[in-house]
Amino acid sequence: PEDTTGHGTACAGLIRGLAPRASISSLRILGNGKSGTGAAMIAGLSFAIEEGFDVINLSLSTSRPELRGALAELCDRAYFRRCTLITAAHNLPVESFPWNFASVISVASHAEPDPTRYYYNVTPPVEFCAFGVRVPVAAPGGGVTRNTGNSFAAPHIAGITALVLGKHPWLTPFQLKSVLYHCAANVSARGVGGGKDVTPLA
Repeated sequence: PEDTTGHGTACAGLIRGLAPRASISSLRILGNGKSGTGAAMIAGLSFAIEEGFDVINLSLSTSRPELRGALAELCDRAYFRRCTLITAAHNLPVESFPWNFASVISVASHAEPDPTRYYYNVTPPVEFCAFGVRVPVAAPGGGVTRNTGNSFAAPHIAGITALVLGKHPWLTPFQLKSVLYHCAANVSARGVGGGKDVTPLA
């Protein structure tokens, strides 16, 4: 589908940069103003799960409480079907979904310009922090822009997850989350159970 805002192109480019051999598909659920309907979000996620994608990047969330139940059911379905959901935390301190569900891998931002460096967050509900401040991203039609937000941190984790699955395709979402934890910069450098505090950036 045509990308009218550049959000999907940016996320796909970040994943491609980390996992160049990954097969990438696109489902457009956002409109021209980087917003969309709840029905589109539910339909898009349901389709992706039914298609059996190994990794689904959701660089979006919703604060509509009436969607919580349907999204929770879909995220659980993905979890048990071995579809790993990588979700961006909301950029504002508001209650939103599905990034705070236990069945997904949630991501916020840090400012270090290293696409492969990520941290385990010792103060949940956000679980990991990846590069998400002034990130150079692909723009529709060519060129590069710099964008900031958790939307651009999540694809870094999605790309790393794709690399892990490329080597170990039998891993479940639970096992992938464990691998990400053990390989995080603030865990692997100090041993299991070590790790410095990380403050996610909005």
